[in-house]
Amino acid sequence: MQGRFLRNLALVVVLNLLVKPFYILGIDAAVQERVGAAAYGTYAALLSLSFLLNILLDLGLTNHTTRRLAREPGTMAAELPGLLGVRAALVVLYAVVTLATALVLGYGGLQLQLLGWLIVNQALAALLLFLRGAVAAGQRYAQDSLLSVLDRALLIGGMAWLLWGRGPDAPLPILWFVQAQTVVYVVAVGVAWALVRRQTRALRPRWPGRAAGDLLRRSFPYALLVLLMTFYYRTDTVMLERLLPDGPLQAGIYAQAFRFFEAFNMLGYLLAGRLPPMFSRLLGDGAPVAPLTSLAFRLVWAGTVALAVLAVLLAPEVMALRYTAHVAESAPVLAVLGVSFVAVCTTYVFGTLLTAGGDLRTLNRLAAAGMVANLALNLWLIPRHQGLGAAWASLITQSAMAIAQAVLAARRFSLPRGASAWGGPVLYAAGLAAVALGLGTVDAAPLTVLLGVPAAALLLAFATRTLRAADLRGLRAPAAGGTGSVL
Repeated sequence: MQGRFLRNLALVVVLNLLVKPFYILGIDAAVQERVGAAAYGTYAALLSLSFLLNILLDLGLTNHTTRRLAREPGTMAAELPGLLGVRAALVVLYAVVTLATALVLGYGGLQLQLLGWLIVNQALAALLLFLRGAVAAGQRYAQDSLLSVLDRALLIGGMAWLLWGRGPDAPLPILWFVQAQTVVYVVAVGVAWALVRRQTRALRPRWPGRAAGDLLRRSFPYALLVLLMTFYYRTDTVMLERLLPDGPLQAGIYAQAFRFFEAFNMLGYLLAGRLPPMFSRLLGDGAPVAPLTSLAFRLVWAGTVALAVLAVLLAPEVMALRYTAHVAESAPVLAVLGVSFVAVCTTYVFGTLLTAGGDLRTLNRLAAAGMVANLALNLWLIPRHQGLGAAWASLITQSAMAIAQAVLAARRFSLPRGASAWGGPVLYAAGLAAVALGLGTVDAAPLTVLLGVPAAALLLAFATRTLRAADLRGLRAPAAGGTGSVL
């Protein structure tokens, strides 16, 4: 399983590195520059609002379905039509609640029009994620990898023409950007639908009758977990836009730094997408999860700590590479968000393992505590420190959640503890922190930092056994009679 995990992770990382960084730092950032920080800040706040409530589109069905189908693949053809029928009803619920919430928050006019299109996009994106979950549950990881970049690849082509194909002075309303997303989501959903239909031979949505209530009851704990986690992950932009007198501008400045965080987080999220069906399959077969958990954590730790050090040391230079306005304000935000990236990706490993194991009650209690803490920290820090305060609130909350989930997972699944498990990663992080301190003390040139930190990270990773030569052997293709094609 570890070898298959590494091979599929390598595939999905390569595909996404070819597509998503250019979209986030090229297309999305260019849209913000064209429309202005304030207009983009309003869009970012509305986007976050649509994210906060999009659990109503799913109510935990994707996580529940991926976990169940990975353990019982033969039930896919029978269960998917009813699940799609339930999801169709949830779209209406989501739209009504989201628009009502926007009215309560004081949005109106063109803001509601923009939110309406964002609601459509969230519905299509949620359906795409659900269909990808069915593909991954069927162990078709390569197909899922291609689907993970299809929408953004298409959007790059369309937005490149809108941004640069019509001349530098051509108007570009933010609404066009949102509507372009709608078009590409429709195409991506169509492709995913066709792939799932190949597995099930028929895919006609239907209302499952009385079974709908039972299905929603079983998936509700997953829905609650996602809702609580989304609140402490996405409230910062909304609170910045609503709490401050110059809220749209401050939200736009924060979005500049958060865009780089999203580019980093792309890699962590890809890892999270690979682990649920694998953990579920191992647990369903009664196989040990410690080897896969250890491998996933060590890979995450080695990469994210190095990226965090680079974010701290090179934040002004990184922001200046892409922006000319508000660089001084957004650079400290990026440095703090870079550190929180380590904690976020750690939760992708241990939180995913706990979810696959069905320990939803404990996870929901943790997430509820995290949500309350994050809201309180934002209410205290944002009026005093604007976007930097929101970044610190995120770092504190995510770090607490990562530690708690790691401890719980170690206890629940009897994972190795003590120096044998944590000594290497701790020494690795301490060594890189010392390297960062030295480079900062001598005021090293950006190029020296850019070359020195990855080199030091690689040496320290193998010296502390955070990475091991045996891990790399898992990238080799399976031998005849092995796992076979993942296509």
